[in-house]
Amino acid sequence: MDAMWRLGEANVRQVLGDLNARLDKQRAYTTVMTTMVRLYKRGLLTRRPQGKGNLYAVTMSREEYLAARARAEAAALVDTYGDAVLVHFAKHVDALDAKRRQALRRLARRD
Repeated sequence: MDAMWRLGEANVRQVLGDLNARLDKQRAYTTVMTTMVRLYKRGLLTRRPQGKGNLYAVTMSREEYLAARARAEAAALVDTYGDAVLVHFAKHVDALDAKRRQALRRLARRD
């Protein structure tokens, strides 16, 4: 996803080039293609035909993705641990400085 956020819209070969330019261990074309197809099936990428392949694009920004993941993770923790996890979240929030708590309240109102 980082490569797609950097590129915006790309085919598998472009993503492969971006990844291999940044990583020590080179990735195989088929590995990147499989990953992109899985991301497409999960709704994180769109795709449209282009030449002999497909052109992929992200469906949400990094910030939107992180917010969705945080919501899902928090819900899973509450489902698994119930009130115990809420108590720990509350303790962590109480330990934050006032400025940070205020910023979190503003974020909570937007979400």
